Amino acid sequence: MIQQSRIEVAIAILPYDGQFLMQLRDNIPTILYPGLWGLFGGHIEAGETPEVAVEREILEEIGYQLPTPQKFGCYSDDRVIRHIFYAPLTVGIERLVLSEGWDLGLISPAQIAAGFAYSAVAGEERPLGQVHQQIMLDFIKMVG
Repeated sequence: MIQQSRIEVAIAILPYDGQFLMQLRDNIPTILYPGLWGLFGGHIEAGETPEVAVEREILEEIGYQLPTPQKFGCYSDDRVIRHIFYAPLTVGIERLVLSEGWDLGLISPAQIAAGFAYSAVAGEERPLGQVHQQIMLDFIKMVG
């Protein structure tokens, strides 16, 4: 049996005024967590550190230059190693340019705990990806 190597990604927790910026992922069946809320970020390219990757991905996906990202942790499963960083969102979401994903929004801790958040673009509440919800619950617990 050939063992496939796990992909590595770098993703960011972006707090803003008691809420957290999240991405409603594209509703494409071939991607992980299609049509679900998740954190911004993506694949680490060859020769890239997770720190560099998270800064590049956030700039590519929403046009935001991360202030110095801090490492939160690492979440792994059979398919993916997720390097998690956090940095404050210092601009309003109206200043962001979404270039990947279906929608973006500021999600409250209560919505994260419930596992659902409304998307104006989708016109309905959509679930959070399970791993992303757990990461956010752990982060909220850590910061109080």
